Amino acid sequence: MTFKSPVHRGGPRRGRFDQFAEYASNFTSSPAFFLVCLVLVGFFVTAHAARLPVELLLLAGESMTAVTLLLLALLKNAEMRAEHAIQRKLDAIARALVEMNKDDRSRAFEDLRNSIRMEEET
Repeated sequence: MTFKSPVHRGGPRRGRFDQFAEYASNFTSSPAFFLVCLVLVGFFVTAHAARLPVELLLLAGESMTAVTLLLLALLKNAEMRAEHAIQRKLDAIARALVEMNKDDRSRAFEDLRNSIRMEEET
């Protein structure tokens, strides 16, 4: 088990989990997944309205809980990858600005130079 961010594991290539997370994220943002969720919620409401046995009520509730936990994991993975991509872009912009203003050694120049890769310190 590792406590590194998904974007820092495995080097420059994306791992199997990252690929799976992207496919799953694409699926969860599709109308098909929305339909699956509607069916699941419909089953939950119908099971309670029809006063079905407790086993079916538990099945409905636990399946909704499982979907919620999976969505939470996918959301967190997507958030981490997006944050890492934004930081890389900001670092590239900062490096370009530093290169453009090499001759200017002002306080703003030093602050900009020091801000590159700052997110790793926090």
